[in-house]
Amino acid sequence: MTQNNSSTFRGVLLVAGTSIGGGMLALPVLTSLGGFLPSLVVYFFCWLFMACTGLLFLEISLWMHKDANIVSMSERTLGTGGKAFAWVLYLFLFYSLSVAYIVGCGDLVSQLFKDQIPEWLAPIIFVLCFAPIIFIGTHFVSKINVIFMFGLGISFITFLLLGFGYVQKELLFDHNWSKSLLALPIAFTSFAYQGIIPTLVSDMNYDVHRTRKAIVIGSFIPLIAYIVWQWLIQGIVPTDGPGGLAEALANGNNAVQPLKYFINSPLVYMIGQYFAFFALITSFFGVTLGLMDFLADGLNVKKTVSGKFLLCLLIFIPPLLISYTYPHIFLTALDYAGGYGCALLLGLLPIMMVWSARYRLGMRSPYTFPGGKVALVFLAVFVIFELVLEIKKTVEHF
Repeated sequence: MTQNNSSTFRGVLLVAGTSIGGGMLALPVLTSLGGFLPSLVVYFFCWLFMACTGLLFLEISLWMHKDANIVSMSERTLGTGGKAFAWVLYLFLFYSLSVAYIVGCGDLVSQLFKDQIPEWLAPIIFVLCFAPIIFIGTHFVSKINVIFMFGLGISFITFLLLGFGYVQKELLFDHNWSKSLLALPIAFTSFAYQGIIPTLVSDMNYDVHRTRKAIVIGSFIPLIAYIVWQWLIQGIVPTDGPGGLAEALANGNNAVQPLKYFINSPLVYMIGQYFAFFALITSFFGVTLGLMDFLADGLNVKKTVSGKFLLCLLIFIPPLLISYTYPHIFLTALDYAGGYGCALLLGLLPIMMVWSARYRLGMRSPYTFPGGKVALVFLAVFVIFELVLEIKKTVEHF
């Protein structure tokens, strides 16, 4: 494999690994009320939208100087107001995701050392083990991520092969199209990776062809994985009844936990737990790495040893504190992250930035997302539709 191909391959895995995370573990639970077929339609349109906005971020990144991030992009294209908008949204989204992943991984550590350590210690153990990898930097993370993505792939395939025989086809025929839209926010989160694109563009030396390929292929891999995962979980675990997906939804549990009630095989459940770990950790890498670059750019912190130590404190201490205050916040954090954070920051913001840069500032990029104004308006309508649904759900909840 040539150096360019190797770099593209690592980029594909970084995009896919960032997407395939806590959202995947939550998807079958949050889509259970809608059913299998409606969930697939939601996944497809969310993937298509997020792939498009990822390419918009590529266009924007190629305008900017080295190490620029969303703060610099929004300030240059939208002014001071755009910068403030990006700051608030980015912190809300990435801290929400960090909270979800630390809570999720803490639960797995707690189950691994069941009755051997207090539950409050599990998130700290996880952070102490994996924060140093983020501290070292992007290049090291991309190499380590290949190993964890390999583990993710092996555990997923093994889980699929072992769980295949437990699937009941009749469970896949139930559907409720109106309730399927409840999955839209979490689907946004599950296809989110755009925060790492400025880092990815820089790491690939601003090569348009290779970066575009990494974005398209890397974002498509999760779509296939989610379809298979949805078929497996919803084909094994019924929606209603004791231990079902509706109960998991009410308790804030991930999709792996209900399996133990419907599969009489400790091995299958154990493989499912391994898959949950790899899914969470690969996405954790992408989210925290993107947050580090964002804070370094926004706070003008140099990535020296002391600078990166400060950044790591800012990245990990707030989510740890929240995880202790709200220990069952996993699904809630992902829902709000997708419904508001992803929709606004990774959906609406790049549309606004590209529109302003192209048609107000007259900026030109080595890459231009096709479709002109029509494509941008169509994408904006889709994200506004999602925001309306999320606001309606939030109002009804309170």
